[in-house]
Amino acid sequence: MTDAISSILSQIRAHEMRTRGAMADAPASTAITPPGAGGIAGPAAPATGFQQTLTKALDQVNQTQANASSLQQAFEMGDPRADLARVMVAMQQSQVAFRATVEVRNRLVQAYQDVMNMPV
Repeated sequence: MTDAISSILSQIRAHEMRTRGAMADAPASTAITPPGAGGIAGPAAPATGFQQTLTKALDQVNQTQANASSLQQAFEMGDPRADLARVMVAMQQSQVAFRATVEVRNRLVQAYQDVMNMPV
């Protein structure tokens, strides 16, 4: 149980750091790149578009929710490998991912409305 909680906390911290890094006004040359993202030591990765990034994020949220649902169903069926703590952590993780997705959607809609209301 402690490993699962530690894993989720590290995922939340990593997501928070990525969010802060994406929102920072620092030049690209000083930005910290995650391992395997084509930094000085690694090969250059192909550039991904906004649509690909958004689709990948939505797929990850969907996978998280499906995992939580399957764990919940396994717990309800009496599977001894699906303990209550693991089910609750998975459900909380999917809830946090969904809330983050809704917040991103709200910000995108607000940005779209701001652009549409600009005088030409």
